Amino acid sequence: MNQPAEHFDAIAIGAGPFNLGFAALTDGLDDLKVAVLDASEKFVWHPGMMLPGTHLQVPFMADLVTMADPTSKHSFLNYLKEQGRIYPFYIRENFYALREEYSNYLAWAATNIDSVRFGHRVLEVEYREGRYHLSVLTASGLSSFTANKLVLGTGTQPYLPPVVSDAARGTGKVVHSSDYMFHREQLLASRAAESRPQVTCVLGSGQSAAEIFLDLLRCLPDDDHLIWATRSERYFPLEYTKLTLEMTSPEYIDHFHGLSMEQRDVLSAEQKGLYKGINADLINEIHEELYQRSVNGAANVHLRTGCTATSIEAAAEQLAVTLRHERTAQDLEFVTDNLVMATGYRAGTPDFLDGITERINYLDDGRLNVDREYSIGLDEDIFVQNAELHTHGFTAPDLGMGAYRNSVIINRVAGRTAYPVEAQIAFQRFGAAELAGLPTADTANSRA
Repeated sequence: MNQPAEHFDAIAIGAGPFNLGFAALTDGLDDLKVAVLDASEKFVWHPGMMLPGTHLQVPFMADLVTMADPTSKHSFLNYLKEQGRIYPFYIRENFYALREEYSNYLAWAATNIDSVRFGHRVLEVEYREGRYHLSVLTASGLSSFTANKLVLGTGTQPYLPPVVSDAARGTGKVVHSSDYMFHREQLLASRAAESRPQVTCVLGSGQSAAEIFLDLLRCLPDDDHLIWATRSERYFPLEYTKLTLEMTSPEYIDHFHGLSMEQRDVLSAEQKGLYKGINADLINEIHEELYQRSVNGAANVHLRTGCTATSIEAAAEQLAVTLRHERTAQDLEFVTDNLVMATGYRAGTPDFLDGITERINYLDDGRLNVDREYSIGLDEDIFVQNAELHTHGFTAPDLGMGAYRNSVIINRVAGRTAYPVEAQIAFQRFGAAELAGLPTADTANSRA
């Protein structure tokens, strides 16, 4: 006889940082029963990018809970206290946590929240009798769960552009940046199999590309060739001034969400440097390394901007790469022994949602139509985490806005204000907001 399905007020699918924040902020709310399901057997967070010494691009307060509830036991500072590391962190006087330490914090939180369940792969979701019915594969077999609401945090997948041919992919010489640490030893040791100098190429312009380039620059032999090429016009630094940071605010989300879809897309394209750029300190580190290498002669290091890859093909034991310089319309052709593609990630719609497609709001172009408070459900009962870049702007992937978004979602799930949500935090106003207190033309004329 089948066991009855376990029922929840909300089930969150995927246990990345944002849904872990959902779990942490609902922990202790007696009027909500939630579960967070993840297919992985344990928590992992970008393991292929855990380069030594790398750190977050946001202050440690952008943890799972602090910006919504500074008193929560699931905070990063409480993690440090429990590990006996809070004083070393204090003495360090650095707001930016090491990436490895932050990952350890997330894993610690995941193991301390009862609602988080690993080894639970959602196979199918259906809607009937006013509930979502989930078929979930676990180590014990197939289980059934039901929920009133869903929170989708399934993340994004590594993206290799179509320009990388199937033959090139099959060589094993093309590595996406998300897998860099799994291939790092191979990349650095490939010289041993050849008597000639090796060529390694990094394509991409963001933080990951820069971190990998610097790591290779420091580790590869001096007579090897190292190439870093990007289609961007320059190696853009992250814009991190205070008035720009005010755009990671509820007011700016209100402004952005109120624009037409056409205007949003234009803004999104213009704002990539606000979240896809390179930390300025890292750019300086790279330049210093290049300068030191140049003291005793020119290094075999080649940086190229404004170049788009138009062909990546297998060529004997190497890869043949063609770059097109967009401004001069000239091609640059070379062969490389290894290629690291820091080409980012793309969002996709999980197959398990096929059964509830008719309950999801879509835009005319097929993208999710996410309302201001993060719902895509026809009945406002399906929410998304970091799938709203096109509707809410560049705050979507920002760790610092995770607690804010979760506060909004939790309040909707609970039907009450579980967490107060700030409405205004910025000194500036976005859009054509009225200049309060200033005289109008009418009042000026009446005085004349």
